[in-house]
Amino acid sequence: MCVPAPPLLATEVTRPDTWWQRQLELLLESTGEGIFGIDLEGHCTFINRAGARMLGWEPAEVLGRNMHELTHHSHADGSAYPAQDCPIFNAFRRGLPCRIDTEAFWRRDHQPFPVEYSSYPLMDGAQVRGAVVTFVDITERRHAAEALRRANDELEARVARRTHELSVALGQLRELAAYSEKVREDERTRIAREVHDELGSLLVALKMDVNWMDKRLGEQPQRSADEAQSMRARLQSKCRNMSRLIEAAVDNVGRIITDLRPSILDHQGLWAALEWQAHEFARSAELQLDWAMDETEGVELPEAAAIAVFRIFQEMLSNVGRHARASALSVQIGIRDGQLQVVVQDNGCGAAPQAFEAPTAYGVMGMRERARHFGGDIAIHSEPGGGARFCLQLPLAS
Repeated sequence: MCVPAPPLLATEVTRPDTWWQRQLELLLESTGEGIFGIDLEGHCTFINRAGARMLGWEPAEVLGRNMHELTHHSHADGSAYPAQDCPIFNAFRRGLPCRIDTEAFWRRDHQPFPVEYSSYPLMDGAQVRGAVVTFVDITERRHAAEALRRANDELEARVARRTHELSVALGQLRELAAYSEKVREDERTRIAREVHDELGSLLVALKMDVNWMDKRLGEQPQRSADEAQSMRARLQSKCRNMSRLIEAAVDNVGRIITDLRPSILDHQGLWAALEWQAHEFARSAELQLDWAMDETEGVELPEAAAIAVFRIFQEMLSNVGRHARASALSVQIGIRDGQLQVVVQDNGCGAAPQAFEAPTAYGVMGMRERARHFGGDIAIHSEPGGGARFCLQLPLAS
């Protein structure tokens, strides 16, 4: 069933232009962008409420005003903006549309705000009647872009700092690796020299004694009873000398093996090895030792961590022996909050804190690398004339 259309109102029949003008006004008011039109003189012919609000005016106050003089008279920095340079006016003067986001409009309170605007010629057939301008306030966009730029600059600065830190760390790591290799080669050279000088000489002496005995035993049947008795005494003396040489060789072998890896670490554990090393160092360096160890029964570290702690402890003592010129040494070992804590403190000459952070402080660097490998750290407190305090903290969970 068809429903007849309602009859047209008289105004709709007699005034169609008014109806379309109203529709156009509703359309302009429904957008959030600012829209205004200008004639060939640059005077405002219409403006929507959103545009007037952004400029700080009422729509009726803007109509008929020269829009360049009203809102586009100056650049954002306050310098004059000649009308002949205005891209908005060029839209109808030269028929050149434009879209620009680098300029500013001025509000009623004489404050500029950044805008993005478009200007297009208003055509009546082939004739230009003016221009239509749409614009939006891009203050927030500018703030976001500035914040993004600052964040990007900060990120680039952080990346540059981190890259520099990594480069420095890589350089230090290379130096530490070279230093470690040099230390290994020096240690091999020392052990080879000791083996050659001490064990070699002992073995040569033993060989000479054995050859002497072999020669004398071959001459035994040709000697008289008295000569044989004298020779037996000499052979006994030679055997005793050979026994002493063998004992000395055994002692040297044991000392060299202990230097490489103390057997007490394998047989009696880390705590006994630390105590033995502290007392052995204090005895050889003629230092007064203050030794203190908390109850550590039942506390064990994995073998790799135990070896690392022992080597770090050796390096702490070695640092005292090489640099401190101390007369007394304090060692405290205990368990604190699930962490092993090893403190070595001397009363020596001390040093400035930066000395322990120098790129050539390979001993300190090596200790820290060992500790970090197991989640620990080395804290060093020292000052000239005030001694030095080394503190290793290592999580037992490692």
